[in-house]
Amino acid sequence: MPRVKRGVASHARHKKVLKQTKGQALTRRSLFRRANEAALHSKYYATVGRKKRKDDFRRLWIARINAAVRPLGMTYSKLIAGLKKAGVELDRKSLAELAVRDEKAFGKLVEAAKA
Repeated sequence: MPRVKRGVASHARHKKVLKQTKGQALTRRSLFRRANEAALHSKYYATVGRKKRKDDFRRLWIARINAAVRPLGMTYSKLIAGLKKAGVELDRKSLAELAVRDEKAFGKLVEAAKA
């Protein structure tokens, strides 16, 4: 069996990892072992961050809806409960958008939730 020299493949892999960690501090950008750890952690954090972003947006929408519904004499939880009873199936993203952009339509929804 012929001898296989793996220098080219290893070098390419190392270069790829070091390119991913460009901008990291200290040895995390220049030493392969440290850079590899940093790259793996970065990928993990990116995945977690994508999941967390969805939670953050939902919190933002709820805050906007609550802020818009308070002057109309209601709370967020009562609004959501009233809309469910009224059979209105709008998600929080749409409600928040209505609250910010179209106050008349949002007011009608609040009246429907009160009734």
